[in-house]
Amino acid sequence: MTWRTVCVTEPAKLELKLGYLVVRGEAVARVSLSEIGMLIVESTQVAITSALLCELSKRKIKVIFCDQQHNPYAELVDYYGSADSLRRLREQLAWSKELCQKLWREIVKEKISQQAALLKEKGHFEENNMLLEYRSKVVENDATNREAHAAKVYFNCLFGNEFSRKDDSVENAALNYGYSLLLSCFNKEIVSRGYLTQLGLHHQNTFNQFNFSSDLMEPFRPLVDRWVLVNKFDQFNKEEKHIMLGILNSIVELGGTKQNLTQAINLYCSSVFRALNHADPLLIEFYQCVDS
Repeated sequence: MTWRTVCVTEPAKLELKLGYLVVRGEAVARVSLSEIGMLIVESTQVAITSALLCELSKRKIKVIFCDQQHNPYAELVDYYGSADSLRRLREQLAWSKELCQKLWREIVKEKISQQAALLKEKGHFEENNMLLEYRSKVVENDATNREAHAAKVYFNCLFGNEFSRKDDSVENAALNYGYSLLLSCFNKEIVSRGYLTQLGLHHQNTFNQFNFSSDLMEPFRPLVDRWVLVNKFDQFNKEEKHIMLGILNSIVELGGTKQNLTQAINLYCSSVFRALNHADPLLIEFYQCVDS
């Protein structure tokens, strides 16, 4: 079972030995690859063998490389995510524009629902009702941009009326870090099934190679928002980034059972692909937060 997120923060050499990730730094540590779901190389003073990189790819273990500021900067993406990648690509190219717009409507509605639930949890009852009203008016492809209207109300409630997602603030640094972790999880699920991350349902940015991932992750963003809100960071450095990694092991409910976040993302993505290939948006399974 892949459940561990391994973060390498100090200078070290990473190598493969008998199915184990071996970390040679001041001390030597070993972790079975069968237990690892994600490897984050946070230090830029890490050497990693090509044999290990190949094995990590074969096992669909997501690898994230950070820059000098310890922020996620790049990731390892396989050439071939699935044995039937050509069939998957043909499926993806066959999804009609109308179908993609219908799915985007459901994704936006669910994102707003999750935002509204967080506002209600924090006692913002009037704004909760406002977001539910926005949700009821979401049309195909969100042509009336209810998502943006909801976001303005939502973030102002959570972080204050002066808050802007464009600010250079501690909150934004934490949010962006958490969102980048989510994005990598979705990249992993999409690529491992043979689909292209570049071809989105709604996002069509020529310079964004992760348009599809950006689409699918939207309902999960409020989980990051809640994590940032609860932890109340007054700075966002190395220690705070390690705290943010804990979100990957948080528990939600999906399909009637409790799942850690990475497994829930796996199940959710599977349901989205079923919905697309059967032309039925109602096949999407969304998560529910678990009461703490």
